[in-house]
Amino acid sequence: MKLGSLKQGGRDGTLVVVSRDLSRAVRADGIAPTLQRALEDWDQAAPRLQALSDALNAGTAEGAFAADFGAFAAPLPRAYEFVDGSAYLPHVERVRRARGAEVPESFYTDPLMYQATSASFYGPRDPVRVPSEDYGIDLEAEIVVVTDDVPMAADAQAAAGHIRLVGLVNDVSLRNLIPAELAKGFGFLQSKPRSALSPVFVTPDELGADWRGNKLHLPLVTHINGEWFGAPEAGEDMQFDFAQLVAHAAKTRPLSAGTLVGSGTIANQDTGRGASCFAEKRTVEALEHGTPRTPFMKYGDVVRIEMRDRDGTDIFGAIEQRIAPPVD
Repeated sequence: MKLGSLKQGGRDGTLVVVSRDLSRAVRADGIAPTLQRALEDWDQAAPRLQALSDALNAGTAEGAFAADFGAFAAPLPRAYEFVDGSAYLPHVERVRRARGAEVPESFYTDPLMYQATSASFYGPRDPVRVPSEDYGIDLEAEIVVVTDDVPMAADAQAAAGHIRLVGLVNDVSLRNLIPAELAKGFGFLQSKPRSALSPVFVTPDELGADWRGNKLHLPLVTHINGEWFGAPEAGEDMQFDFAQLVAHAAKTRPLSAGTLVGSGTIANQDTGRGASCFAEKRTVEALEHGTPRTPFMKYGDVVRIEMRDRDGTDIFGAIEQRIAPPVD
């Protein structure tokens, strides 16, 4: 089933079930008022939501309406926790090589992860507002999973059973602020503002055979201002699968229902598939030509991130956003 949230009912939105083809939706607040509440009571809510999804896809759901993603908030407009990994080592290796740094051996056996902003997510059509173009505005096209309650110290096998939903995220980064923050040795803060989520999150069964080994084996496609930017294969070159990432996050603490765990920027060894962020593209340019040739984003630029199945059907709906100043 596919779940989203309308921009109604307060900060956490109103839960809706969306049809498989993304054309229709129906309110599900009679089952759970919000997606967060559904995740907190998943064993009870999920069968009822699935029945509503079946009725919607069969054309028999009462109250169904046309899905307008401009009226959608993020599926989780805010979350208790968002931890983001960097599971694609081609990305880590290139970025570090470009600045003359080695990849620590531990990165090949222990996931890289940071605590991201989760108090508020952009909806799929909301503008990305940044105080200054000088900050080096970048996107990061990623996959994210959402868990129910995960016990502390759960291993990867156990963690896999707690993955309830899969979606897309645009993890916005301000590249020119990152070096000074990391130099302090205390992680990201100002350089990692709000991220955006895809219109819907889906249960893993919706992905069929493309969800295997706790990875999603499809290309993640990004366009900038209507021009193709990249379509790396999400199932390739992923050093750590999502079960391993969830287990890593839960090593010393339980994870609350509604926790988001990100994959990090999708990247392949094959650079012919393009990039999922400007930092990646600029790094490849620097390694090939001695200097980056592509600038970071400016106000007015439009980002589009989407994933389609093997038949070309849109799975999550597209994240499509304009880069904008704090006030238009």
